[in-house]
Amino acid sequence: MECYEFNSELHPCSYFKDKQGRFHYFCIKDCSSYFYRGLLERGYRRFGEFFFVPRCGECKECITIRNLVSEFSPSANMLKVMKKNKETLFTIKRPLVNDARVCLYVKYHLKMAKKKGWSFNNIDMQTYRETFVEGAGEFGYEMCLYRDNRLIGVSYFDIVSDSLSAIYFFYDHDYEHLSLGTLNILLLFSLAKKLNLKYFYPGYWIKDHDSMGYKERFKPFEMLVNEPNIFDKTQYKLYKTNHKK
Repeated sequence: MECYEFNSELHPCSYFKDKQGRFHYFCIKDCSSYFYRGLLERGYRRFGEFFFVPRCGECKECITIRNLVSEFSPSANMLKVMKKNKETLFTIKRPLVNDARVCLYVKYHLKMAKKKGWSFNNIDMQTYRETFVEGAGEFGYEMCLYRDNRLIGVSYFDIVSDSLSAIYFFYDHDYEHLSLGTLNILLLFSLAKKLNLKYFYPGYWIKDHDSMGYKERFKPFEMLVNEPNIFDKTQYKLYKTNHKK
């Protein structure tokens, strides 16, 4: 295992227009599942061979959360999502790159640029491979969703000893009525339960944020309340609310 550690430069925040962000990175070649699990518990996310965590000074809006898999139960609305996706098929395999995946990725991000003002940078085969295929090691997987013999969604996730971590999901907005984002999370929960995993890491949560606040719907979950380095113990606290969403 070969590891490089560095901090990013300050950059415009992706979630708040008036803020700047900074990430702490590890670039790890041939990362072991054991070491990755430790990083995951400490709030790190993965893209390719890069493992990162926000270190934005006074701003603490991005919160690492993890769901308690055995205690999760889908709501009535979530069950409706599953029902209307009876004809949606899915496969799980090791990640790969091809024209269909790259085209769907580009289509999704063009739509999000118009819908939510996301910045759009075109992606080629090599960049896609570096982002989603390289670095998958022994823990990376891909779930593809199909409808009408078409690829309509691609989900990337990792599995370590006791946890499943969602990495990224993109989909065809022509099938937006199927609530594919919710379906993706429900399918990952189902897989985690079948594998008897303890935790599901859905990514960072920003309370009441229009793009990141939805994760509060999936309860119960714990919040990481400290900023541990790789040698520190983690401190998690169960999130409690007085109302249901």
